[in-house]
Amino acid sequence: MTGPQAASRGGAGGWQAVVLVFLPFAGGYFLSYLFRSVNAVISGRLTDDLGLSATDLGLLTAAYFLTFAAFQVPLGMLLDRFGPRRVQSVLLLFAALGALIFAYGESRDTLLLGRALIGLGVAGGLMASFKAIVLWFPEARWPLVNGAFVAMGGLGAMAATQPVELAMHALSWREVFLVLAGLTVLVALTIRLVVPEREGGAARQTAKQQLRGVAEVFRSGYFWALAPVTCLTVSAGMALQGLWAGPWLRDVAGFDEAGMASQLFVIAAGLTVGSLMIGITADLAQRAGIPLIRVIGIGVPLFFLAQILIILEVAPRGGWLWPFFTLTSNVAMLAYPLYSSHFGLALSGRANTAINMLAFFAAFGYQAAVGVVLDFWEPVEGVFPAEAYQSAFMACLALQLLAFGWFLLHLPRLRRA
Repeated sequence: MTGPQAASRGGAGGWQAVVLVFLPFAGGYFLSYLFRSVNAVISGRLTDDLGLSATDLGLLTAAYFLTFAAFQVPLGMLLDRFGPRRVQSVLLLFAALGALIFAYGESRDTLLLGRALIGLGVAGGLMASFKAIVLWFPEARWPLVNGAFVAMGGLGAMAATQPVELAMHALSWREVFLVLAGLTVLVALTIRLVVPEREGGAARQTAKQQLRGVAEVFRSGYFWALAPVTCLTVSAGMALQGLWAGPWLRDVAGFDEAGMASQLFVIAAGLTVGSLMIGITADLAQRAGIPLIRVIGIGVPLFFLAQILIILEVAPRGGWLWPFFTLTSNVAMLAYPLYSSHFGLALSGRANTAINMLAFFAAFGYQAAVGVVLDFWEPVEGVFPAEAYQSAFMACLALQLLAFGWFLLHLPRLRRA
């Protein structure tokens, strides 16, 4: 017996788990990050074609985060009830539908609907995959495998930059979304047909029992000790890299459309490398007996430093500033394997989707609020002044610093746990 059938009997391991589980789910996460980041490249074209303001652009792009976040708690229940394979393969079809609506949309509201459906459809991109990782890989390897997986999202972010800009020499942004719709259906079918089931992947619980598990997560002091620093730092990285890095490069650093796309490619590469490095560092730290909590406490201030340098406009055209930002932006994602370990296999889906819900609501807030702040300034020939971005980014950083203070206050409790 070979392939998925053998794997379903528990025989998969090593390369089989990578090929049959990791790579199909990675395809979905690759697309989720591509969808998340693509508006940073096409923002100028959207604005020109539809006459959008900065507030419109921020709201339109952030709609992805709103539906993504709103579905996280139901997603956790579905993952723990039906398993990641069935849930993710169905959800991706909603993303494909959203991409079709976005491609044919002629108004802001129609694009909002398409973008919202995309967010719903890729809502399981990371959490379904983390659930699959918990099922198929040993616990000691979770931080490393999670880091490698998040790096696949970075590849999606890279694909959303210069490759999309080059594609739009031959295609319109609408045709790009038609292609993405087709790819999304293909990945959904791959997950459904290739990924095997695994014992323990689905739990036979009633809805009432599942809701009781959700309540258990939200009542946990451990959850709330880690949640603010996790959701407010990770979401800042998603919100700024996924949209406002592009306009900043154009308005503050002075890049043209091609230069902006090229810079965004390097920025996304920083996300890919950083995610992989964080996973490797966490793996080595655990082998050396250094807890993940300490790695988070050391790494998050580096992310703060990156934001301070951007706010101060240190070498805006140097090419290293925003890659440093993305290199350090996902340090707090090390909390996800901590939640899986703390709450156990039965609650891992609901625990991780609970924190993911908070993170994506925060990303929606960041991304929309930056547009609102920018509109307090009058653009000159479509260009916002540097102080507009400084004000918006400083407000984002202030919230993260407060969350880090909360984390330090609860550090003794986290160490004991």
